[in-house]
Amino acid sequence: MLPVTRTVPKMLLPVGTVPLIHRAVKEAAEAGFEKIVLIVSPGVDFVGEYFNNKPLLEAALKASGKSDVLDDQLAITDLAEIVSVEQHEAKGNGHAVLMAREEVGDEPFALIWPDELFWGNSTAIEQVLAVWRERPGIVVGVVEVPDHAIPLLGVISGEEISNTVWNLTGMVEKPSLEEAPSNLALVGPYLLTPEVFDALEQTPPGAGGEIQITDGIAARIGVDVAHACVLQGSRIDTGNPAGMVAATIFESQQNPEAHALVEAVLEQARLGAKRSAD
Repeated sequence: MLPVTRTVPKMLLPVGTVPLIHRAVKEAAEAGFEKIVLIVSPGVDFVGEYFNNKPLLEAALKASGKSDVLDDQLAITDLAEIVSVEQHEAKGNGHAVLMAREEVGDEPFALIWPDELFWGNSTAIEQVLAVWRERPGIVVGVVEVPDHAIPLLGVISGEEISNTVWNLTGMVEKPSLEEAPSNLALVGPYLLTPEVFDALEQTPPGAGGEIQITDGIAARIGVDVAHACVLQGSRIDTGNPAGMVAATIFESQQNPEAHALVEAVLEQARLGAKRSAD
C-alpha cells in the first residue's frame, strides 16, 4: 500500500469516510466486546488516538450548531475501551497475537483483521459469535474461494455439519489445488481460547520464518472443541489497492443516494474525457 503507508497506518485508511479500524472496532463493540487491544508497529501507537475526544473539533461543531455531526463524533469515543500494544519485532501474526496476552488474560477472545470487510445481514463477528455460543471453544471464520485462490490461502479440513458450520479437524497453509482438503479459506474473524497463547509460545517459526497464528490454532485442534463458521455475505480484502478501491465502490452501492452522487461525478469525468478526445 506504499507510498501512503509511509506515514498513514493501513488500518487508518478509509473506505468512503470511515477508516478500516473504526469499522472493525464498531462491529466488535456492537457484538458486545467492551475492550479492544490494537497491536501496532513501533511509531504508530497514535492509531488509538483516533478514538479519543477531539476538543477543538467538538467545540467547533457545537458552536456551528451541527449537533447531529457532533453526536456522531462523540459516539466514536464511547465505542469501547481501546488499548494499544506495540509489536517491536515483525515476527509474524502469531507473535502479534502474543503481544496481547497480558491485556487479554485468561478469557476467550476474538481476533479480527481490520482489512477483511464483509457486507450481509449480520457482521462477520456476529456470525462467528453465533456459532461459538452454541459450540464454545475455537471458531474460525472461513469463506468459499475459487480454485485459483486456494494456493494463496490457508484452507481448512473437517466435516460439514450444516451449510454454515463445519467440525474443524485441521488446517493446511497454501496447499496445491490437488492437495487442498476443501475450498474453505481462513479469513477470520476467529474466536479463540486463552490456551492458544501457550500454543503460540511453543510454536516455531513457520511460513516466511514467522510465527503464524494458524499454527497456534492448529496445535489446539483436537484438544479444544473447534469449528469453522462459513461466513455469509459479500467479502472484500482491502489489504491491496484494488481491494480498497473495490470496497469503496461496493460500499457506495449499498446507499442509493451516495451511489447516485458517485455516478454523477463519474459522468462528469467521462464527459470531460470525451470532449478532450473530440
